[in-house]
Amino acid sequence: MNKELEHQFVTELESNQNIVHKVCSLYTHNRDAHNDLFQEITIQLWKAYPKFRGESKFSTWMYRVALNTAITLYRKSKKSVPTQDYDSVIFKIKAEEYDPEEEKQLALMYKAIRQLGDIDKALVFLYLEDKSYREISQTLGISEVNARVKMNRVKTKLRTILNP
Repeated sequence: MNKELEHQFVTELESNQNIVHKVCSLYTHNRDAHNDLFQEITIQLWKAYPKFRGESKFSTWMYRVALNTAITLYRKSKKSVPTQDYDSVIFKIKAEEYDPEEEKQLALMYKAIRQLGDIDKALVFLYLEDKSYREISQTLGISEVNARVKMNRVKTKLRTILNP
């Protein structure tokens, strides 16, 4: 890969790395697994970048690669011995913005999302990122109508999980 392409990749990755961190938070339960998944996604992005044609936004392409990598590794990890889990996701929050009740609700929501299937997790993630159904459908490789129907079903599942 030439230096210019390498520079473009690093710049795009740095600008959009929060996407990868959020995907890692959905598919892992501890810091070591999060870091391992982040590294694996970065490697897969690096390998695939020369083939990125710019037909979609870089972030949309990045979502697709990150989610596919996470789902693949998540399925493989189900066959291995689980490591120590923790129920909360740690974000850097300014002290004046800290709300313990909001953090508790966020932890419960992540716990509920982790109970969903692989595709449903990805769908919720993209929805929470305020992606349009068009962008969601392109990222997941499904129709826009299917994305809407699946999202309505997932919302119902989450309500059931959170309010049994």
